Amino acid sequence: MPRAHFVRLESAERNVPVETPISRARIPYMVEPRAVPPYRKTLYGRSVTATAPTLRAKLYALLRYSDPTPGARQVRVVHLIVLGIGIFAVILLSVDELDGQVRQVLRVTIWTVTFIFFVEYLVRLWVAPETPRYEHESEAKARLRWAMSMPGLIGLLAILPAFMFFGGYAITGADAASVFCILWILKVGLHAPAFSTLARVVSNERAPIASVLILFAILLMMAATAAHMFERVKQPEQFGSLPGAMWWAVVTLTTTGYGDVVPLTLGGRLVGSLLMISGIAVLALMTGVLATGFAQEERRREYLRVWEQVARVPLFASLGVVTLSEIVGKLRTRYYPQRITVVRRGDPGDSMFFISSGEVEVRLPNGGSVRLGEGAFFGEMALLERQPRTATVATTKPTTLLVLYASDFYEIASHIPKLAEAVEIEAKRRREENLERQAAGKR
Repeated sequence: MPRAHFVRLESAERNVPVETPISRARIPYMVEPRAVPPYRKTLYGRSVTATAPTLRAKLYALLRYSDPTPGARQVRVVHLIVLGIGIFAVILLSVDELDGQVRQVLRVTIWTVTFIFFVEYLVRLWVAPETPRYEHESEAKARLRWAMSMPGLIGLLAILPAFMFFGGYAITGADAASVFCILWILKVGLHAPAFSTLARVVSNERAPIASVLILFAILLMMAATAAHMFERVKQPEQFGSLPGAMWWAVVTLTTTGYGDVVPLTLGGRLVGSLLMISGIAVLALMTGVLATGFAQEERRREYLRVWEQVARVPLFASLGVVTLSEIVGKLRTRYYPQRITVVRRGDPGDSMFFISSGEVEVRLPNGGSVRLGEGAFFGEMALLERQPRTATVATTKPTTLLVLYASDFYEIASHIPKLAEAVEIEAKRRREENLERQAAGKR
């Protein structure tokens, strides 16, 4: 009897885990996800039935800035293109020497972009109740909270020109164009996840940052006071008061050095020399604190991204949380667009790939091909045999892959025999299939 593998499922009737064996002979070349139309799950002890996503939920997913799906990425690309066209038109309109017809085309472009942003704002306001943080709020309160949030306020500022248009305002000069540019450039920040990362880094590293800022303030006040004492006689206009001396201290401590104010006495120059050296040290400390915080935050974000992708692969889904946490640290996420070659025949077999989403086509040496979908993996045969790859693999649609390098695979295999065994069984089955295809071809 073939050896059985066990997959942990959830009973639809009682919401309890059930151990279900899967025969070795039934492990397919492509692991298909289970299709259970409406299923039941437990939510805070109450059994509910999941339904298909509504139109509002689908639009929310498409408009979410952090959504990794291909559709959401395309929406973001289109949004950035429209935003770039609008800002470029605003910049050109500030040039007064342009021809009248060109300026008219630019005005039409600006109003068109404004209308697009106006529609986008209304749609985002409509889908606001789908935001997870507002799930316990009423629809009206959820929309109000979104409108008062930073993305909502930026979106409102971006459509302010539309209200100006309905109020009879016309774009005539460079000043008006500058207003548009200032309002629209804020929307670019919504596409930069680094802003939220920066906020978390500052929050996490607030104690070291506060220490550096206190040190900065101490050096600033000491240098300003010393310069005031040494220089106030020779330069009463520049150093006659502490605020004036503090301006020189700030410029020197930040190593900017405008040169508009320079100490003339020996004592003042000694203070300036020590302050410049101290400024380099303080900035180096601040840079180190922020760099360390960013590195830690990026590792955390990458860990969460990989965990989300790993959870979609059935081969990993049957493993425990502790085991998954060990695997996640070794996997790397790679995004491939449609019709891109992932590996070529003859390449070194130094890694294997798990398909988190999308689809790939395996082009076999005998001219045939096999398509693998979500949950499948490839590249294990070359990795296990330490031989060059025997097939070319290319994407047929936008695909997210999890890459496991050979050194990491053997390290994981020493701790998680179940995973290594499943990979070896599938590699053996595929090897037998290839031999059968070759034998059929010779006949």
